[in-house]
Amino acid sequence: MIHLYPFLLLSIFLIVLPGPDTAVVTKNTISAGKIGGLKTALGVCCALFLHTAAASLGLSAVIMQSALLFSILKYVGAVYLTYLGVKALYGVMKKGEAPSVETDIRGGGEHTACFKQGFLTDFLNPKVAAFFLTFLPQFVAPGSHSFVPFLLMGAAYTAMTAIWFLFYISFIHYISDFMKRPKTKKWIEGITGAVMIGFGIKLALEKVQS
Repeated sequence: MIHLYPFLLLSIFLIVLPGPDTAVVTKNTISAGKIGGLKTALGVCCALFLHTAAASLGLSAVIMQSALLFSILKYVGAVYLTYLGVKALYGVMKKGEAPSVETDIRGGGEHTACFKQGFLTDFLNPKVAAFFLTFLPQFVAPGSHSFVPFLLMGAAYTAMTAIWFLFYISFIHYISDFMKRPKTKKWIEGITGAVMIGFGIKLALEKVQS
């Protein structure tokens, strides 16, 4: 049995709170347009569903209990976030604007750069795995089998995240004339780059969950 309404209300609150996913979606929406933002959000949602499956199967618990696995995942995630942030800041300082994700997409040949950034930003964050392990059990009745409830709640959380990003990306696109002014774009790209570096450093300082 799932305590549905408390789960939905708390999920909505948590989803709208900005984090690394929001930062990379913002950056790519400004750099590559609405399609770039949507591809980034799709990558995030795919990673969320994998975290859901891992939590349902007990794989996330293994990672949380292993200092080595947790450290590997968090440092790779921290380095990747920091890399994206430094890349954005370097582009702003060098050319007055951040590097275009569209360039990366053409270079990749399969239009996957935005998707990849969204996916890796979320997937390489062990805090997401820890979140599902601590968040989902609160809404399952004691004594119930956790696999199906975890899977259903994770799917619902992923769907709500997708809906939120759809509205968020549409809003950014709606005000794109203002957002894409050279000076505004420079400031926003610089801020999101600094934010991603901050998230990377914060992630690197995380400790293994006890």
